[in-house]
Amino acid sequence: MRVGFRKISMGWLALSVLAGPLSWQGVHARSAGAQESTEASFVDVRRTTDGIPHIRAENWRGLGLGLGHVQAQDALCTLAEAFVTYEGRRSFFFGAEAHPRHNSTFGRGRNLDLDTFFRGFVDARAVAAYRSQQSPEVLDALEGFAEGYNRSLSEQRQQFRTKRARPCLAEAWVRPITSDDLLRRLYAAGLAAGYAHFIPEMVNAQPPGAQATALTRPFPQTSTIGERPGIGSNVMAFGREASGEGGVLFGNPHWYWGGPDRLYQAHLTIPGKLNVAGAAFLGVPVIMIGFNADVAWSHTVSNAIRFSLHGLQLDPKDPLSYRVDGQWHRMEIQNIVIPARGEDGPPTIVERQVYRTRFGPVINLGGQSPALGWTQDTAVAIHDVNADNHRVFQNYLDWNKARSLDEFVALQKRALAMPWVNTVAIGRGDPRVWYGDIGAAPNVPDDLRQDCRTDLGDAFGQIDAKTPFLDGSRSACGWRVDPSTPQAGVMPAHHMPGLFRQDYVANMNNSHWLANPRQPLTGYATLLGGEGEALSLRARHGHVIVDHVLSRRFTSSEALVRSLKQDVLTERDFAADQFKGQLLAGACAQDHVKLAANPSDGPADAAPRDVNVRRACQVLARWGNTAGPDDRGALLWAAFWDRLEAIPTEEFYGQPFQASSPLSTPAGPRASDPRVAQALAAAVVQFSQQGRPLDEPLRHRLFVNAGGSKVALFGGCGAGYFTVACGEEAHMQGHLDGRSLANTYLQLVRFGAQGVEADTLLAHGLDEAAVEGGPGGQSIRRYARQQWLRMPFTESAIARHLVQRQRLKVLGTPAPVKHQRP
Repeated sequence: MRVGFRKISMGWLALSVLAGPLSWQGVHARSAGAQESTEASFVDVRRTTDGIPHIRAENWRGLGLGLGHVQAQDALCTLAEAFVTYEGRRSFFFGAEAHPRHNSTFGRGRNLDLDTFFRGFVDARAVAAYRSQQSPEVLDALEGFAEGYNRSLSEQRQQFRTKRARPCLAEAWVRPITSDDLLRRLYAAGLAAGYAHFIPEMVNAQPPGAQATALTRPFPQTSTIGERPGIGSNVMAFGREASGEGGVLFGNPHWYWGGPDRLYQAHLTIPGKLNVAGAAFLGVPVIMIGFNADVAWSHTVSNAIRFSLHGLQLDPKDPLSYRVDGQWHRMEIQNIVIPARGEDGPPTIVERQVYRTRFGPVINLGGQSPALGWTQDTAVAIHDVNADNHRVFQNYLDWNKARSLDEFVALQKRALAMPWVNTVAIGRGDPRVWYGDIGAAPNVPDDLRQDCRTDLGDAFGQIDAKTPFLDGSRSACGWRVDPSTPQAGVMPAHHMPGLFRQDYVANMNNSHWLANPRQPLTGYATLLGGEGEALSLRARHGHVIVDHVLSRRFTSSEALVRSLKQDVLTERDFAADQFKGQLLAGACAQDHVKLAANPSDGPADAAPRDVNVRRACQVLARWGNTAGPDDRGALLWAAFWDRLEAIPTEEFYGQPFQASSPLSTPAGPRASDPRVAQALAAAVVQFSQQGRPLDEPLRHRLFVNAGGSKVALFGGCGAGYFTVACGEEAHMQGHLDGRSLANTYLQLVRFGAQGVEADTLLAHGLDEAAVEGGPGGQSIRRYARQQWLRMPFTESAIARHLVQRQRLKVLGTPAPVKHQRP
């Protein structure tokens, strides 16, 4: 048995073979699954204001070709690096110990760990299984996307010497792609709420006595996506009781500004078959958040758990054998070969192993507790529901074509495909609005959890009470199978939360419980989210906005939209509105505060310093609790609040959370607690050490370099800001760029007498370099001005706003075959 990993020198010749075109076998050969095409067709690519592409094709392949072509024009380097990642070749091109620069749903782990994960779990078997479940329309769109991407790559290489050439064009890792690359991309997106949380723990799991990497990082927040705090979204939908007419939808993902999962805005049309607009991840050939002539929808990240853990009883004589119902089963050992290179050394081969069970891969949680590691007697396996969910993007394609809200909801319930999101939707001529956290989730009701408890699982429950930890020694403790579902072991739709209302539904990444506080959703399985749990300040802020809208008693959806254009871009800090007065009363009771020395500032036994907070109190008292570019006090408040959040909630608030008053509790901060005044004093010291005035305007810190100039932004990170702007450093202490997390694609949609009307903003721009000084800053400046853009959706509107047109021929030549992995 081989465990751990070993390295083998490959020499200079291997470098040229692995990196260059010699690894390709005929770029014009046919790829698997391609549909035959005997006649050429054409694709119209029209760009309107801010460069938004409108792709009109005669068939699905042509539609994919147009989208692949424009995405490669706007984001070639991001896509090319993503395809390297999904294929598991980062260690070779970027170094085994390096990390991705940009955030994503799979985090920014060590390249060697990422390569092990993608080669082990997004491998040829996974791609073949995913391909086998896709419709001809999806497969044709993927083949076309690959063709369009490759054509744009070829065109850009021919223009390599121009001033606007992409900086990655000369890199060996930029290559033509096939539909297999795109299938890996689609499959990986679904794993964001399961496997992707635990990549280091999965790929470094080794049996006792083997070489293994010590993992001591905090347990991942399993109801979030990626590694960044604040990831999520705001969504609201108002029905006839609020608008006086039909539905109005507001959607705003707080998402990545760079990297493979950044959102790309587009309009896709096949006359008579499809007419849909919105946004999707790079490399995805359908719209994921958007609207057509009859429905509109958006998402937030769900609180539901999408995986389970299974405690394994091992054979003391063989840690690779586990017992189920008294029978021993051998783990599957998968050997993974990874080309790699160090900073200076020659290319090498790294061999690693991952271990699979009937439940799923073995995972090492020993960093949380030694008992949760791989011991001589026990191990833990993880089962991700989305590892077998191949329906996600077919569901999106069906939604793209939906003709009514009822059809939209029926598709959601039948497919059970949404991997880790809540969905809110409206329909043309329908007075109702819809909220549903209905999708792929393990069918593990609470009675099954109770019946399958173990001592090890109870210990794990002290770390994470939501995630199911089941007895792996009994087959009866597997997920329950309902014959009505499209995937064995997924929860049926009637056991998942959904709600129609005629006033409103909303979600700000809280659980399903209070989609509408007037009709709480209760009684669902624990793994589906936190019923009766405190809302985030941002969620409470969102419901305050809703109450403001409802109080105005609008008589038209058009008037409601006009109000929302301002309401949803609010610069107000909810924490300051609620608590600033009380906190300043305590923190400013004395002009001078004794602040214990910070070990990072000097000797641990240094005498406490005396800090004058009078000026800080004056700045915060004058501050209007808003985070606009010229507001003075927002930055000081952020530094103050950041330190207050370190105080445990039960110690900070005098009035604890009450489920009977979820929108107003917890409340009443204990302002006389000396830690409050010390938090303000520490913020004052920080500003002093950095040479910053206490009333520094927000624009000095919160800005983006767009098109060669600084563009000041608004909003904040944490503290109950509804408008989110999180830099690479926490709490908006630095400018925004491709590593940031903030508002992205915003849409306000209604259905009027003339059809669908959508006002949009794309805060981060279409071009991958737009937020880092490159081209395409128009939409960023528009967002900074809060100047909504009416999205051209009809042919006449597109013609009025046309700025560029390109006609592409669909050659019918299949995309290149998959190259041989090194």
